[in-house]
Amino acid sequence: MSTLFDYIQWRGDLDFKQSPLNPVDHLILSQISYLPFDGIVSGPEAKEGISLHLALEKLLDRLPSSESELVMLLGFKEIPEFIKTLVSSNRFRNCQIVGFVNKVDADKEVQFSALCLYLGDGSCSVVFRGTDATFVGWKEDFNMTFREIIPAQQEAVKYLDNIASHVSGNLQLAGHSKGGNLAIYAAAFCSDKVKKRITNIYSYDAPGFHEKIIASDGFDSIKDRVRSFIPQSSIVGMMLEHGCDYQVVKSSGTGLMQHFLFTWEVSYNDLVYVDKVTLSSRFVDKTIREWIGSLDNLQREEFVETVYKILLSSEVKSVQEMEQSWLLTLGRILKSMGNIDDLTRKKTLKTIADLFRSAGRNLETLFKRH
Repeated sequence: MSTLFDYIQWRGDLDFKQSPLNPVDHLILSQISYLPFDGIVSGPEAKEGISLHLALEKLLDRLPSSESELVMLLGFKEIPEFIKTLVSSNRFRNCQIVGFVNKVDADKEVQFSALCLYLGDGSCSVVFRGTDATFVGWKEDFNMTFREIIPAQQEAVKYLDNIASHVSGNLQLAGHSKGGNLAIYAAAFCSDKVKKRITNIYSYDAPGFHEKIIASDGFDSIKDRVRSFIPQSSIVGMMLEHGCDYQVVKSSGTGLMQHFLFTWEVSYNDLVYVDKVTLSSRFVDKTIREWIGSLDNLQREEFVETVYKILLSSEVKSVQEMEQSWLLTLGRILKSMGNIDDLTRKKTLKTIADLFRSAGRNLETLFKRH
């Protein structure tokens, strides 16, 4: 199969005037938004940006040498190769990056990051980062199950209105995972003046919204500009309500690994599509919807808060650390469960048991073809 690495090589010598923007370009820009440009790319108020290749070269100079440290910093072992491939690509290397922000506040439970790229075709792409490896980022995602609005969404609206006053041309919004959610939300609730400049919104395997957001006039005003993509075994992108159609993309990953963009299959100027999501995706979607639907808002909040407290007290520092040492992490989590009171522990275990019961009731979904 062909991945975004192949696409960068195929299209590497063609600028955006010669070969117009397509969904693969914004998938790549969404992956770029995860890079730690802190101290390299200036903020929204700066008058000048920096070329992508210069920013990437500076980033390469300060990357750690060990693979384990690289994974902890960047999240994926493919990132160094990804950076080097972009540096050598005429299509991307001369893009100008401006307006980088990265805000993580554990007390306010907000993780927000975004940047803008001038692509040389007269347009500006505003790209929102998805959830990073911090627990506060994941906590904010789970807060969506019981909150109509989360802080990162409010930050996204403020960022878009602000950056739009500093950049010219049409605006295209994009993001992966929570970043796609933020791109849609920002477009829906930004000022009317900015909204008129938005041509397209690209969302890659992003969770949906509270029903009130879907029913709002703001969402209705931009939903025809949304292009939503999910992998064939999507889990994250099937959560909550979306209010618009999506296209299903072929992925080489298995299970949750399909969420990561390096596994998505591409062609010369588009993603590679399949007719529908897999039965396993339908099973997970139906199970989680039924489970969440059986809990009221207070129960959802209590469960999320308890799990978050357990993780914090377990001394596990990030999601990547959990992935690297599951047995050690599990031991720490089980130990930290002893720090919560009996009533809270019983409620938490019951909620987890309800999830497994929901899964059991929906097993037939794995064998039914619709």
